[in-house]
Amino acid sequence: MTGLGAVFRPQLPPERLRALARLADETGLEELWLWEDCFREGGISTAAAALAWTERVRIGVGLLPVPLRNVAITAMEAATLHRMFPGRAVLGIGHGVQDWMGQVGARAESPLTLLREHLVALRALLGGERVSTRGRYVSLDDVALDWPPEGPVEVLTGATGPRTLRLAGEAADGTVLTANTPPEGVRRARLLIDEGRQKAGRTDRHRIVVYLLTATGPDAAARLRAELTDEGAADVPDLGVAGDAGAVAKAVQRLADAGADTVVLQPTTDEPDPEGFVRFAAEDVRPLVP
Repeated sequence: MTGLGAVFRPQLPPERLRALARLADETGLEELWLWEDCFREGGISTAAAALAWTERVRIGVGLLPVPLRNVAITAMEAATLHRMFPGRAVLGIGHGVQDWMGQVGARAESPLTLLREHLVALRALLGGERVSTRGRYVSLDDVALDWPPEGPVEVLTGATGPRTLRLAGEAADGTVLTANTPPEGVRRARLLIDEGRQKAGRTDRHRIVVYLLTATGPDAAARLRAELTDEGAADVPDLGVAGDAGAVAKAVQRLADAGADTVVLQPTTDEPDPEGFVRFAAEDVRPLVP
């Protein structure tokens, strides 16, 4: 079955999260995704709050920028969430937006090297291993978590370019693709991820999560077009969807057919009714998605 979720965009103030998270939980939405965009809400703090306010919905964070985080802190925080809320936290890490990383003096000379080292160390720590490593960016001396997760957990990474997609297949358990990824882009991403998996000899499951820019309501087409134009993506075929639940479900299915395991509906920045959007995803779109 194709997983379905929705995004709580960090352009909303953090005090709006409680009502939206509870609504996602009550309406049966499978996943609610949060972003750690600079310089808005923190990813771990909002995830912990959303998990505490709810009972069953999975809370995703896409993404935690690795230049901002020591891998030991990432592991400690991730392990804490997984132990307190087993099976409900989904954490992704990524390069971070390079301009933002530069603003805080954390821009890495080799983002790919940093991400690789962070992924390898993070998955080992969350797997209960004792880790010593001295890389270009990640250095650990006999580090192990006192409270690792009680079972295997997935570590996702965000990826767009070919080298990062291959790295995702090699060193991560899943990949998060942006809303600028049309169905053909998902197919290309899956091929590159599989190249990385083959190189690493991996045969375990690799989940692909893709955001789908979505607008509904009487002005949906205009809002979608305006956002795509702002992103410089107005001419990309099959990108985003505007319309009713049937139109959105068909767009979700196109991404699933291309290789996505989970599709997360991303409202436009100017979505007038965020609560209504969550209800629309759970009650109107979900029944139409196989």
